Amino acid sequence: MAIKYSSVVPWGRSLSEYVDMFNLSQSDLDKKILGCGDGPASFNFELTQKGGQVVSIDPIYQMSKVEIENRISETYDDVINQTSKNREKFVWKNIKSVEELGEIRISSMRKFLDDFECGLRENRYISLEMPNLPFSDNQFDLSLSSHFLFLYSDNLNYDFHLKSIREMLRVSGEVRIFPIMDLNANISPYVDDIQNELKRDGVESEIIRVNYEFQRNGNEMLRLRKK
Repeated sequence: MAIKYSSVVPWGRSLSEYVDMFNLSQSDLDKKILGCGDGPASFNFELTQKGGQVVSIDPIYQMSKVEIENRISETYDDVINQTSKNREKFVWKNIKSVEELGEIRISSMRKFLDDFECGLRENRYISLEMPNLPFSDNQFDLSLSSHFLFLYSDNLNYDFHLKSIREMLRVSGEVRIFPIMDLNANISPYVDDIQNELKRDGVESEIIRVNYEFQRNGNEMLRLRKK
């Protein structure tokens, strides 16, 4: 199903944020990585510049560079204003202010935009929607999902989450999902059930506290590995 231009709210994160969110070591960064729902993050660009191997998937990539850039301009002020109005829901430690947050996000999204058309040609950005991934079994070493699965538990049902995570595990040996909270800052109701369901499939799981907390209490990721 094609995404609607009016529903897209682009918001990009950097390589350093990915490192902290997913507790990525240098050996992790040397692996073949699949980013699921990366949006306009600069993660792909920055890691590729360092010699990494990463493919990012997101339905936003069906849009042109100009469309994404225009949508960033149309939505940026509203996102910043909403964050400012709800600043008590966030931890202002690594990011010190709403203004600094805006600078970090714009910097990441500009890097993405500068790289987008090149990345499309190199098949580093692929327009895809979860849960169906057209990749071969174990094509990647590590799959990452940032601010998508679990965060939108009210909009995406349990079956969608389970199918998506099983697909990520099919195409890679390990999956990491951050955060495990929903938009209301509650642990997603799906986390325990998914861990129990996948345990029956022979998947090991653990919840790991990471060195990243912006959404208050949102400092844990789910790590899943096939035995």
